[in-house]
Amino acid sequence: MDKVMFIEIGMGIDLHGQNVTKAAIRAVQNAIHHNSMPGLRSVLPNNDLHNMKVNVRLAVPADVEKLDLAAIKAELPYGQVSFEVVDGGMLTPSGVVLTDKGDINDLVYVVIASVEVGY
Repeated sequence: MDKVMFIEIGMGIDLHGQNVTKAAIRAVQNAIHHNSMPGLRSVLPNNDLHNMKVNVRLAVPADVEKLDLAAIKAELPYGQVSFEVVDGGMLTPSGVVLTDKGDINDLVYVVIASVEVGY
């Protein structure tokens, strides 16, 4: 990405089920769902949203091998999406195991996302 136009940070949590992808999707949604970039198209090559570049950096606390990047990418409606996954986020106890919610332990998964948009 030659020009970064903005960076948004989000946090996502899976309280029950220990699903790192669910937490990552929520982190990306948290980062992007409170923004509108009406002027971005005017600076993109050929005024085309498909020329936008989006880099998603995810700080993931566990189960990196279970991270479904295709499912996360589906949350981003435009642009050429790339991912960077780093160690981070948080595991913290919920204090309860709810097997009907898919819990295998009492851990809460917290993922942090940084979404960079530019061209």
